[in-house]
Amino acid sequence: MNDPTTIRRLYGRRQGHALRQGQAELVERLLPEVGVPEGPLDAVRLFGDERPLALEIGFGAGEHLAGQAALHPGHGFIGCEPFLNGVVGALGHIERDGLTNVRLHMGDALDVLERLPDGGLDMAWLLHPDPWPKARHAKRRFMNDGPIALIARKLRPGGRFRFGTDHPVYCRWAMMVMGRSPDFEWQVESKADFLTRPADWPQTRYEAKARRLGHEVWYFEYLRR
Repeated sequence: MNDPTTIRRLYGRRQGHALRQGQAELVERLLPEVGVPEGPLDAVRLFGDERPLALEIGFGAGEHLAGQAALHPGHGFIGCEPFLNGVVGALGHIERDGLTNVRLHMGDALDVLERLPDGGLDMAWLLHPDPWPKARHAKRRFMNDGPIALIARKLRPGGRFRFGTDHPVYCRWAMMVMGRSPDFEWQVESKADFLTRPADWPQTRYEAKARRLGHEVWYFEYLRR
């Protein structure tokens, strides 16, 4: 089984277009307030009280993360994203929607996962990750045995892991990785369960773009055994 440390390197760009003045000011002002602190993490350290915790790995521009936080104000949400422009998008949602139950980490999600207590998460999401479609790049995918085993360790029994993609190569790869995991049970009864986005799954801009391009989108939910 792969160890999570085998994918410690972050691939791809860390920043796209230059930030506008207002965006740069938002990062300087708000990110220190909602940033994930150093050291061991739990609900009390992050939010000041005991509450269910959820983690989104690679939140893009933050639409899904903010949507979940608004739907569940009594939960705590941790978003991890290495891309600065995505962090700016999430900060905008946090400020506009007055969200107090979100914490952000600009960097590798593994750094946060490793500092959470085992069984400390109720929910985790990996939505539309970079597919790295070439076979020689498969080791760069987050969906690999080591990271999935780490997610399983951090989820409580009965906790849920959701995965979504519009890329057929990544879909087949993910089904293979999850199918051989002893820690997860796929929650599916018919094809509608993985072809229809659940009502409590806010759409991301990446999913909307995939739909506009005519791509099929697949939705997976797994239960932690």
